[in-house]
Amino acid sequence: MTTAYPELYMVIDGERVSAGDRRTHRVVNPATGETLGELPLANADDLDRALATAAKGFKRWRNSTPAERAGVLQGAARLLVERADDLARIATMEQGKPFGEARIEVMMVVGLFNFYAGECQRIYGRTLVRPVGMRSIVTKEPVGPVAAFSPWNFPLGNPGRKLGAPIAAGCSVIMKSAEETPASALGILQALYDAGLPVEVAQAVFGVPDEVSRHLLGSPIIRKLSFTGSTAIGKHLAKLAADDMKRTTMELGGHGPVLVFDDVDVYAFLDVMAFGKYRNAGQVCVSPTRFIVQEDVYDRFRTGFVERVKTIRVGNGLDAETQMGPMANPRRPDAMERMIGDAVGRGATLHTGGERIGNQGFYYAPSVISDVPLDAEIMNEEPFGPVAILNPFGSEEDMIAEANRLPYGLAAYAWTPNSARQKRLAREIETGMLGINTTMIGGADSPFGGVKWSGHGHEDGPEGLEACLVTKAVHEG
Repeated sequence: MTTAYPELYMVIDGERVSAGDRRTHRVVNPATGETLGELPLANADDLDRALATAAKGFKRWRNSTPAERAGVLQGAARLLVERADDLARIATMEQGKPFGEARIEVMMVVGLFNFYAGECQRIYGRTLVRPVGMRSIVTKEPVGPVAAFSPWNFPLGNPGRKLGAPIAAGCSVIMKSAEETPASALGILQALYDAGLPVEVAQAVFGVPDEVSRHLLGSPIIRKLSFTGSTAIGKHLAKLAADDMKRTTMELGGHGPVLVFDDVDVYAFLDVMAFGKYRNAGQVCVSPTRFIVQEDVYDRFRTGFVERVKTIRVGNGLDAETQMGPMANPRRPDAMERMIGDAVGRGATLHTGGERIGNQGFYYAPSVISDVPLDAEIMNEEPFGPVAILNPFGSEEDMIAEANRLPYGLAAYAWTPNSARQKRLAREIETGMLGINTTMIGGADSPFGGVKWSGHGHEDGPEGLEACLVTKAVHEG
């Protein structure tokens, strides 16, 4: 396994573009605060070159065969398995999550690439019934060059999603991953190159986010935007894309409700959810956050939850004993202090956490607050951190109303053995993904996306590939 942090660069038309006289971004290890490297940031000429290359790459790749595209994706998947430990270590150095979580993330990309390799063979059209002497067909074609923007919280998985579907569909891609985690994204891209992807088909740029997005989305070359990130930035980018009627896939913020009913086995639930909440230090768009607990089990639930959270071992993600690493950047502990402080100031009870850990890195203690008033900031804005919010409710109706109260609808969870209630919840909760008695709501073959302010469109599953295709009807007389 490598122990060194790799050189940083952009990839434009197959060239590794180093800093030179360009501006740079300092990449920091969140566990130590130490500098890992300096990342070059694109200027306007770099972006114009990337756009011209994307146009050229689309002409080449749209005519590739399904077998060629599948071969690249399957080959990249095999290489990722071989490189899993090295990539996971780099991701942990850049983002902070435990090494084991980062390695699972690599395997998630492996599964996704293999799935899309199979989907290359299933881009179907149809023939319509017409009078003799006439033919009408419906075909699917790649949408065109894609501008793909991914965040830092899943530094391997998000780039894999942004690259896999467009490549399977026959599109070219300009990927701008987070400047905090560039080497992880470059590692995924390199596996595709090494598996035979033509260099003009996928490129990687980094830069000042608003500069890059305005430049790429202002070009008629780009025909689709794929964005994962906050609702506020997503709305801004959607407006930019609308000016040229570009297709969009928007996977935005959430505020995951967890409905816990009084017929549940409280302790079995806690053994799953009390630790699952703090995966990736809570920096997960589908993280369970608002625990909506029925009153009859609330006291037992709260006591058991707090007891378990106090045992979570926080430390450097490269240490084998670590269960939760640091937060990814200095902005996140600041946000935790502000939001938890606001809630406590409004009458909430802080049971554990609520403070930074140590004097280096960006560590924040796993936190639990309860009896939080609805007007607290944390009840209305996604905390995106290691904090669970516990509140009691009386009836099923009230619990569903609270789950649906916010304009977000990415992921929701419910725990009950009652099958009739499960069906009601599946129908009535406004969300793109619902886990009933499970936290496992993702998979290569399952659509990932939300409703309301959590965005539109999907990644993963056949739906992720469909989002990179356009439909054409051809009528022959």
